[in-house]
Amino acid sequence: MKIAIIGLGLIGGSLALEFSKNHTVFGIDNNQEHQQQALDLRLVSKIISFDKIDLMDVIVVAVPVDKTADVVFSILNKIPKNILVFDVGSTKENVCKKVKNHPKRNQFLATHPIAGTEFSGPKATVKNLFTDKVNIICEQSQTAKEKLELYQELMKPLQMRFVFMENASQHDKHIAYVSHLSHISSFMLGKTVLEIEKEEETIFNMAGSGFESTVRLAKSAPTTWTPIFIQNKKHILNALEEYIRNLQEFKRNIENKEQEKIYNTIKKTNKIKEILN
Repeated sequence: MKIAIIGLGLIGGSLALEFSKNHTVFGIDNNQEHQQQALDLRLVSKIISFDKIDLMDVIVVAVPVDKTADVVFSILNKIPKNILVFDVGSTKENVCKKVKNHPKRNQFLATHPIAGTEFSGPKATVKNLFTDKVNIICEQSQTAKEKLELYQELMKPLQMRFVFMENASQHDKHIAYVSHLSHISSFMLGKTVLEIEKEEETIFNMAGSGFESTVRLAKSAPTTWTPIFIQNKKHILNALEEYIRNLQEFKRNIENKEQEKIYNTIKKTNKIKEILN
């Protein structure tokens, strides 16, 4: 098949790396440096312009989430009926609303492969990035059956686990807690320590593996995460309010030397390992 990937960052580039094993992959990206890197790394066979997308069999939209809805809508306006279009963004409600009444809505599939690292750009692409990861598919009933089957066949070699969520808003709510809040926590921990470090130069020499693993996500690109936080504002604010409430309560426990409450909070939270394992 001929596959066009719009946006050659970590996710788009890593998909190109996988798809190029069995298909011909073309790249579209506004960043000329990214274009050249994708060619040099052989992620794509050729860089093409947007007006060539109607020659493809599959189009992947891997642009920042604040651009996704408009890009998908423009694609649906242009393509013939045989082409499958899917996006890979971490928010789904906005794009699904945008194309809800489009006459070619059934050619679009809203997907979210939950995979990635703290790095970005074509040089950050990772082989087998998606292996054993979860791939969320939203509003699958709105996509033509043959297009959904084509997508599943295309993704099969990546060995991902499919999870279907008909409600795009519920997807964004859950992702706000399990992904977006994690990144905010990492960014704010990193910010806090950087501010303290101005006065205590040895703090990073003292930092152990716990600190390193917790702030790993703070290395993530602001170009990726700023639009995610804005687009998923409603659900992220709810997650933050709950998170801040827990922090304030834990702070009071420490202030009041409430050892039993601290112990019980940690003990109850330890149960998360049973879920993650």
